[in-house]
This record gives sequence, structure tokens and C-alpha cells, in this order.
Amino acid sequence: QVQFVESGGGLVQPGGSLRLSCAASGSIFSIYALGWYRQAPGKQRELVARIPSFGSTYYADSVKGRFTISGDNAKNTVYLQMSSLKPEDTAVYYCNLHPPLGYWGQGTQVIVSS
Repeated sequence: QVQFVESGGGLVQPGGSLRLSCAASGSIFSIYALGWYRQAPGKQRELVARIPSFGSTYYADSVKGRFTISGDNAKNTVYLQMSSLKPEDTAVYYCNLHPPLGYWGQGTQVIVSS
């Protein structure tokens, strides 16, 4: 069973940057698409960015130009570089396959606030 461990979240001021990391327990990057998702309080979980095993990446319109998803196959790790953060980016961020498996890791909390 693939497991995901997210890290790198924290409190950051508007306009700041964070880099999230997701370590997966298995060599899956060359086979499956991976995604970063987020869930803000009172809202449904949404796909933020996706990196396929081949082809182009995808970004939600709300993060396009500010977030960058990347992967390191050798480390079985996917990253989400977030810049120009806004208060509306506040959420718990998760990684998973895309489409996602039926379970989720603990996620990492991102709070954007002055």
C-alpha cells in the first residue's frame, strides 16, 4: 500500500514562499500521475497541481504562475514550490495519486496570515 508523508507547511506572511515535500513509500513516479491537493476550512478538497508520468503539468487557475510542482524519481518525492502566497491559500495540503487513492496522509498545514 502506497503511503504519503507530507511536510514543509507552516505560517507565512502574504507574499511569502514555502516548499512542500511529499515522500512516497514506493517507486511510483514513473508510473502514475501525482497531485497536490488542498482543503481549506469548510471547503471541499481540491486539486492544486498535477505532475504526470509523462506529458505536461496542470495547475488550478487560482495558483497558476505562483506554484510549481516537481518530482524527484530517485527520492520518490514530489515538491510544491509556492510563491506569492495569499491568505486564500491557507489550507491543509495533501499529496496523492491522480486520480487519488481512497485514503489520504495527514497533510501539512499552510497558514498565510500577517
